[in-house]
Amino acid sequence: MSSNPGKFWIWLILIGLLLSTQFIGSYTPWLVNYPTEWVIPLTGILNAMMNWLVETTGWLFRGLSDILAIPVSVVQQVLQWVPWPVIVVLGGVASWAASGWKLALFSTLALLYMVFVGYWPESMNSLSLVLISVPLAIVTGFGFGVWGFRSKRAENIIMPALDMLQTIPAFAYLLPILLLFGFGPVVGLIASLLFAFPPMVRNTILGLKSVQAEIIESGLMSGATPRQLFWQVRIPTAARQLLLGVNQTTMAAVSMVIIASIIGGTADIGWEVLSRIRKAQFGESILAGVVIALLAMVIDRITYGFAGQESKEQSSETGPLHRHRYLLIAIVSSVTLFILSSFIPALREWPEAWVVYPADGMNRWLENFILNWSEAIGTIKTIAFFYIMLPVKVGLVDTISPYSWGFEFTPALKLMYGLAVLVVAGLAWFRQRKSLSLVILFFAILFYFGLTKLSWLMLITMASYMAFQLGGRTLAIGTLLSLLFLLLTGIWPQAMLSVYLCGIAVVISFLVGGFIGVLASEIEAVSRIIRPINDTLQTMPLFVILIPFVMIFKIGEFSALLAIVAYAIVPAIRYTEHGLRNLPADVLEASTSMGCTRWQLLTQVKLPLALPIIMLGLNQTIMYAIAMLVIAALVGTNGLGQQVYIGLGDGDFGIGIVAGIGMAIIAMVADRFTQGWSASRQKAFSGND
Repeated sequence: MSSNPGKFWIWLILIGLLLSTQFIGSYTPWLVNYPTEWVIPLTGILNAMMNWLVETTGWLFRGLSDILAIPVSVVQQVLQWVPWPVIVVLGGVASWAASGWKLALFSTLALLYMVFVGYWPESMNSLSLVLISVPLAIVTGFGFGVWGFRSKRAENIIMPALDMLQTIPAFAYLLPILLLFGFGPVVGLIASLLFAFPPMVRNTILGLKSVQAEIIESGLMSGATPRQLFWQVRIPTAARQLLLGVNQTTMAAVSMVIIASIIGGTADIGWEVLSRIRKAQFGESILAGVVIALLAMVIDRITYGFAGQESKEQSSETGPLHRHRYLLIAIVSSVTLFILSSFIPALREWPEAWVVYPADGMNRWLENFILNWSEAIGTIKTIAFFYIMLPVKVGLVDTISPYSWGFEFTPALKLMYGLAVLVVAGLAWFRQRKSLSLVILFFAILFYFGLTKLSWLMLITMASYMAFQLGGRTLAIGTLLSLLFLLLTGIWPQAMLSVYLCGIAVVISFLVGGFIGVLASEIEAVSRIIRPINDTLQTMPLFVILIPFVMIFKIGEFSALLAIVAYAIVPAIRYTEHGLRNLPADVLEASTSMGCTRWQLLTQVKLPLALPIIMLGLNQTIMYAIAMLVIAALVGTNGLGQQVYIGLGDGDFGIGIVAGIGMAIIAMVADRFTQGWSASRQKAFSGND
């Protein structure tokens, strides 16, 4: 919303029309609630198309599934056959080579945890999926990346496709994979491949494009052929960016371990987590979830360590033993441990009597915690649900009652509410804060009627006009068509439920995360404390994040909200701290020399300068929140995430994919809006300078 006089009056008219439509809607319901008879039966059409595809090409995909099952089975058998000390040592040596002894110690302890708690076989089955899917994803992503680099037309096709793949929930495309490839571990492999290869495509295109022209000219002057120029000049120069793509691809594959286990049917750690959650076993599910978190951290640190290493020319004076010391250590130690395992049974299979499994103690602790703090837990849940969540969802008019707030929302109170809103908005207008006055009016209407009960016609109109302001005609048309898809396919009510829950979570995550990020940028001790917490939250499987909230607050939207906040708060913290810590030193020195206090330096210099990075954090917070919506559907939400899950459970491709596309639309519209707003604020800030 702009302070421009013309735009201000347009927004005021739109808000007035929204209010009028809400009252007129009691006489003409279609203005508020889109009629079901106007819905296009797209789900039926999509189901018919999928049935035809399965009938005509199912034999091809089933054959491919049988072929891919061979390497998956081989890798699983090899990992189960190799003694656990060999894999632990290999992981430690690889970590040492990647990033030194500290990472080697962490990796060794992490792998030993999997042994000690008795989850080694399941961990190796999960690792086998990663070891197969990651190379396939890297090769596939690299091929598409090279194609997109060489052809602008191809890039224009590839990038929107990647946006869809990365924003459509994984659950949505599990169903077509299941229908085409059948039930089994290969389904999990294909799902991991589709989810993991987009980061490699993006990093390949970015890396190849970032090669400086001077380097290319130097290669041409040396007489390099086009093939030599590509493989011996461009690829080595872009190696670091490509390795970062490998790192991100690997992490994406690891994150699919649990989701793939839903349809993979293998005895892996993901299936262990799911089965424990379904039985509401807190300690057991946490112990299994930590395995995936540790596995993700180890793989992440190793690949990131190799990606961050600068390429160095080996000195001729360095001997072959020194150059290949890590390889030699790995070979000698592996052979030694393999031989010892033939004589020491515990080195071949960890004895069950030695397993350390504190699940019962963890369960008793949780029970005691809930028993001792039940009153406080109930109060927190009641306040959040009745005073924040319900007003946003269905409005004050349907929330305030003697049961919830202790009194009736009488006509006199409604009049007082309206007058209070007008007074506050008027004060903002008289203080020349016209944009703020519009925001106050809009949110007052939202809280009165509830987001899920606002007129679809006016919301689409206002969103399209907002898009026009932020990104021009192209963004406005794209937003209009996207929202019409939600409307015409009949998923508008579910979309609003998703926006309601996701919106509250994003606001909380961004405000709290931003505050923590500011503290971390100013106080080093806070940064050191929060860093491992962020790492754990970001690598912990999404299902596992749900566990403590469900166990404490039970199933419901409040537990889902807390789980979304726990996952989405990480980018808000990280981007805020990063933006504030990486500002031009000369600007900060000049501001300090002018006599700025620490508070003035933060609020008037650092925060405005770091705004683009902070807004990128908001963008990622929104993406993370939407990604968590499907998982949150397992604990009682009723938005698009639940529709996706219903589609998967019932084998209804149409419902699942339409809901998945709906979530992708919300994510992409939010992405473009935040980008547009950030660009406009940066432009305004530069103009003021």
